[in-house]
Amino acid sequence: MTLKLSKLPKRTPIKINIVLNAETHAAMVDYARIYEETYGSKESVEELIPYMIAGFLDNDHGFKRARKIM
Repeated sequence: MTLKLSKLPKRTPIKINIVLNAETHAAMVDYARIYEETYGSKESVEELIPYMIAGFLDNDHGFKRARKIM
């Protein structure tokens, strides 16, 4: 199985607060489960979110172009 998010690097724990709707939370829990099956490393939803956001921003070409203009 291939995931869009690669295995997380070694890091210092980060605490974030975020409000998700029930459907998104359920999807994130499933993603964390599949991540563990794929990489053999259990990561919490809270640990995955910052890397998922960073990956999203890195792949948003419209955002990158707009950011260069700023």
